[in-house]
Amino acid sequence: MERCGIIFSGSGGQGVVTAAIILAEAAVLLEGLNAVQSQSYGPEARGGASRSDVIIADTDIRFPRVIQPNVLVCLTQDAYNKFSGSIRPGGLLLTDSHYVKQEKKVDARHVELAMYKKVMDTIGRPIVFNICMLGALISLTQLIKPESIMKVLERKIPAGLLGLNKQALKLGLGIAENPDR
Repeated sequence: MERCGIIFSGSGGQGVVTAAIILAEAAVLLEGLNAVQSQSYGPEARGGASRSDVIIADTDIRFPRVIQPNVLVCLTQDAYNKFSGSIRPGGLLLTDSHYVKQEKKVDARHVELAMYKKVMDTIGRPIVFNICMLGALISLTQLIKPESIMKVLERKIPAGLLGLNKQALKLGLGIAENPDR
């Protein structure tokens, strides 16, 4: 595997940091890879800008920040406006159609999915939007096996919310494979 830099971006409260931590833990604990995760927030915790970087590699990672991501996830228009110009040419840009409207052309594969709408229509709880996004991301990139993400969810998520999170992960995997369903 080559080194892969991922930026998750959105607003505080959308769970981008949680999704990044779950991805990094799955890579290290269950896939035998190296990973580093870092995060930064805007001045307000909930509702302010939120960003989390994850680097996954099978070699040593010498710098913990992602400068030019292979994969960029933007869950708000502000995040898209701020970070879309930084994506590596030929990378993957994942956006949600409810929150982001593409305004400029990027030299990347842009995948726009109705993840938020699907979560609300199927589950009815926005709290698992980030896990749906994570499912879509791993389906599109094949970085980590879905079973590895599921095992981390089983360890990290309270029992009362585990079923919703498993459902959201499966929803994300499915929407990435067949966006029109």
